Order: sequence, then structure tokens, then C-alpha cells
Amino acid sequence: MEYTEGVRFDSLGLSPEVMRAIEERKIEWSTPVQTGCIPPMMNWQDVIAKAPTGTGKTFAYGIPIVEHVDPADESVQAVILAPTRELAIQITGELRDIAAYKAGVRSVCLYGGQPIGKQIDSLKKRPQIVVATPGRLSDHMKRRTVRVDTAQTVVLDEADRMLDMGFIHDVTRLLDRMDKRKNLGMFSATISREVMDIAWVYQRDAAEITVREDEQNKPDIKQFRMEISQNEKADAIARILTETGFERCMAFCNTKGATERITKFLQMRGIDAECIHGDIPQKKREQVMDQFRRGELRVFVATDVAARGIDVDDVDIVVNCDVPDENQDYVHRIGRTGRAKRQGVAVSLIADYPSKMRIDDIAQKTRNEIIPVRFDESGKLTVEES
Repeated sequence: MEYTEGVRFDSLGLSPEVMRAIEERKIEWSTPVQTGCIPPMMNWQDVIAKAPTGTGKTFAYGIPIVEHVDPADESVQAVILAPTRELAIQITGELRDIAAYKAGVRSVCLYGGQPIGKQIDSLKKRPQIVVATPGRLSDHMKRRTVRVDTAQTVVLDEADRMLDMGFIHDVTRLLDRMDKRKNLGMFSATISREVMDIAWVYQRDAAEITVREDEQNKPDIKQFRMEISQNEKADAIARILTETGFERCMAFCNTKGATERITKFLQMRGIDAECIHGDIPQKKREQVMDQFRRGELRVFVATDVAARGIDVDDVDIVVNCDVPDENQDYVHRIGRTGRAKRQGVAVSLIADYPSKMRIDDIAQKTRNEIIPVRFDESGKLTVEES
């Protein structure tokens, strides 16, 4: 069933403790995906939800999970699988917000790149909710540091991405172990063949929820392209920020080396910039993300994999230093801006002919208008004459 509107949270029959946590966030109305998913998940029904990024999926499954947890039971009652450590950390933070006034509800986040001993200590506190990347959860199960066969609810978040990243065998093995579950929720931006296969094998009479990227849900993002030479990219970002006065910028590169170079050149120009990519230690990545969330960094430079799951909802502008190879990555990148009903801006820097071909293809396939801009003689940003 397709959902286009929200309802008031106080009409969903939630506990006073969860309502208090929601009201503290000054939220009154659910998003369409929350409207569609909360009632069936509260009734222990399987759910398969197709919804764009940034539509509130964590609350859609997090609220029913927190409501169902029995604080007196110290066994694992819910497991949420996420494709990346960043998304797992973000989900855990949101669950803790939802459970802020539910005494005795504990959650743990398990992911690679963090010392396993620290996670084992957290597991000794008997959390009822486990948020994990599939590989690290499998490691803990092999070490017998966690038992998940008691889980009643299992959620696959960003299921399409998780299966694309080669986790399908880990995911199916884990689902086979969690055979006492009452419901399975699958949340995905696209319903791929692999997602359908998992749904067919592991779900029964699932409630199907679709949230279209219509004008109400689609972020309002002005998209631009700028042709420059390869060595002018950092200058272009600096000049765009000076011109616009924007304070929070995310810049995306295709390679680790490019993120390092762009960051260094921005720092040389006196701009507060830091980067994350796969080779940067997890602790440092978390520090950089926290700095950006707190508004202490003007520019946050990242590769697609490293940035996956970072949820910062007030980015003024996204800059594609390199045009991504996949159309879906372009959509995910620019979706960092234009959230919460604000207009966002995205600029793609075009330094060679293959990039020009890619941006033309993206504009056509995603049905987006990407307007050419340049700096005029006086250094002002101006729209190219067609």
C-alpha cells in the first residue's frame, strides 16, 4: 500500500514514555513511512518498506521495537542489521532517544573497526536491542559473546545496499539462527532482486509499504554543474562558500586520495575541513562526524562508502568533487541537503569529458535538471547562457 501522508503520533496508541521522548524532539506528526510501518510492526506483522533516504525509517521500526522490549527480560529481543558502521551508530543513537524514558531498555552497537573487547564489555550489560553490521555480529556469535536466537524482531535497514555489498550469505545465516522471531522488517530505497528473494524466503504475509518520492517527500534541491580544470576544485569550493556564505558543506570524492588532497587544499585556504575514508581509523572518523554535527567543521569531505549512513539533516550544500560512477550514489549524495523542508543546493564539478558524459546521463536517468554555472570575470557565480 502506498502512503503519502502522516498522522499525529498521539493517534498511534504509543506509551506515555515513548510519547514523551517524541514530544521532546518537538515532533507531532509521523512521516508517511512511519504511518505505514508502526501499526503492523506493533502487531508483530512482517513489513517490507520501500522509501527514499531521509524519510524517517529509523523511527518507523525503532518505535515498535522499543515499545515491545520487556525491560525485565535480559535476553536479546531485537536485532537490527545495517550495512555500515556509520549507519549502525546513527540507528543506536536514535533508539536511545526513543527509549530515553523507558527504564531498563538497553541497546548495543556492534561493528568492525572498534576493539572487540570494548563491545564484549557492553554485551555483559545484557542489552535487549542489538544494532550491528552483519560481519561483526557473525564474529561475536562465533566467539559466543552474544546470543541472538531469542530475538523476536529482526530488521534489515538499507537492505538493498547491504545485499549489494556482498552480505547476503551473512544475512541469511543470521536469519536462519534467529528462527524464533515474530516479525521481520525490511527497509530499502529500492526493492532489488536480492531483497525480493530474502522477502520470499523469510517473510509471511508482509505488509507492503511504499513511500513514493513525490513532491511532498522529495527534497527541494537546486542542482548545478560547473566545468573547471582538475587542479581548480578546492579553489572552486572555497569561492562557492565565499559567494554563498554557506556554513555547512559536504564534499564527495570517488577515491581516498582525492579526499585527502581536497581536504589539504581547503585547509591551506583557511577553511575548517576534515575528511573520512576507509583507511582512517574508526575513532578518528567518529570524532570528525561529531565535529561536523556540532557545527565545528565547515567542510566534511568523504568517499561514498565512508559517508553511508551519516545522518546530518542541515547541510547547506553538497559538492561532488568527482561525479559518482553510479546514479544511485548521486541521489544519495545530494540527498544530504534539502531536508526538513529546506531548500538545498548541490554542485557537481566537471573536470573532463567522461565526467561530462556521466553528469548528462545522471540528469537524464534521474530526471533532474542540472543547471550549468560558472564564475564570471568579476568572480561572481552566474548561470551559463544556453
